[in-house]
Amino acid sequence: MSTLAARPEPRVSQAVHFPEHAIAARVGTSFKHEHLAAILNDNSYAGFFEVHAENYMGSGGPPHHALARIRSDYPVSLHGVCMSIGGPQPLDKSHLGRFKGLIERYEPALVSEHLAWSTHDTTYFNDLLPLPYTEATLTRVADHLDEVQEVIGRPILLENPSTYLVFKESTMSETDFIRALVGRTGCGLLLDVNNVFVSAANLGFSALDYLADYPLEHVGEIHLAGHAEQQDDEGALLLIDSHDGPVADAVWKLFDIVISRCGPIPSLVEWDSTIPAWSVLKAEALAAQVILDRHAQNFMPGTVHGAA
Repeated sequence: MSTLAARPEPRVSQAVHFPEHAIAARVGTSFKHEHLAAILNDNSYAGFFEVHAENYMGSGGPPHHALARIRSDYPVSLHGVCMSIGGPQPLDKSHLGRFKGLIERYEPALVSEHLAWSTHDTTYFNDLLPLPYTEATLTRVADHLDEVQEVIGRPILLENPSTYLVFKESTMSETDFIRALVGRTGCGLLLDVNNVFVSAANLGFSALDYLADYPLEHVGEIHLAGHAEQQDDEGALLLIDSHDGPVADAVWKLFDIVISRCGPIPSLVEWDSTIPAWSVLKAEALAAQVILDRHAQNFMPGTVHGAA
């Protein structure tokens, strides 16, 4: 564990202390327009839907028509992918303004973004790129989080990345870095369990050890997703956070461990490419709901149980 330099007095995260809201103890799925008709004809789904904010930053048209139809029947969560909170340059105020507008328009139950960067000067990358975990990076990311939360008027959840390399410049672990961000900004956390598994496999650390050191008490939402297996240039196994298939058995096991410690946190199954039939995605959500319901029987609100 690293030693952090003197820092401002920590703030208590408000992002996981909502009153009982529309997605408490529920499992949701990514909303895909291909599924709209099937969803509208489905009277048994009791979850919520998450959308990527950048897909709805126009003022109107078919995307908003579809989302408004969904929002009239279901809770939603809003997930940003292009804010570049970890980037070295100032946040794009126009982008942030549109992000705020979506929050006001759809009143999502939860709002989240990524611990990553995706811009350089005027270039926008279609990737969520990693950061060195240093005091300088910590200050920059904390400042950006403060700006986002000030503009939108509410706490945001920050998602842990899937990683494929480490920086020799890093002076603290990812869990230390994330814990420090919560303390400085009062943000909450979105724990992507698949990202933990992918990073652990790629970088050779224990996913269980990572979860044992992760500040689970600040988690307001959990993500599950599928990943793809590839090989690196030396023929070694490389996992890609692809969101193009079912949740892997090992990820389900990690999810079970997390829920056993935290109770029924709102959880989401992401599936963003090679989109299956609605029935397939719904079945993944129902499998996650079974795990939430099983552990809810032994969960006392406000507690975190034994270490993973």
